Amino acid sequence: MAEFVNRLGRAAHCLQFEQGLNPAQWETLRYLARANRYSRSPTAIAEFLGTTKGTVSQTIRALESKGYLRRSKDCSDGRAICLEVTDAGCAVLKQDPIKRLEQAVAALPPETSKAMLAGLGALMGKLQDNCGGRAFGLCGECGHLREGEEACGSTKADNQTQCGLNGDPLNDADKGQICVNFRATAR
Repeated sequence: MAEFVNRLGRAAHCLQFEQGLNPAQWETLRYLARANRYSRSPTAIAEFLGTTKGTVSQTIRALESKGYLRRSKDCSDGRAICLEVTDAGCAVLKQDPIKRLEQAVAALPPETSKAMLAGLGALMGKLQDNCGGRAFGLCGECGHLREGEEACGSTKADNQTQCGLNGDPLNDADKGQICVNFRATAR
């Protein structure tokens, strides 16, 4: 099985030499397009991709020079930078070669793809545990999520979804984004 997963990863890797981008650049664009405002830093990218900050810095510079990314000051910390995908970056993501893999998965019977998702998710969790990596995950599935609760100065009348870690309000779009502060718990 390990050999098969490795071969599948290599096949997916080979798909990603298109549009003048390499696999690391595609992965960075994909990640940033799905990451929440707390997770769009070079450090978070390096952790998510399991690579070095130096490699991420080179990748960011290349994507900036192509006009696919821009840097801005982080809203919550004036010293940090926040990366954003530009309109040109969004346009190139519409031509993402990984969509061929998504189409192949979509062609599988639903019970097969559901079982594969569960199994591969568990496998990824074990690998991250063994390597000391963060879990990362969607805000809407996070243990910090507070829905309709009194938190950080709000009232129950606000009935707002919030991040329990920092009290920031979350909308439906936020709940579908990847977060570096994700906490996996049974909810």
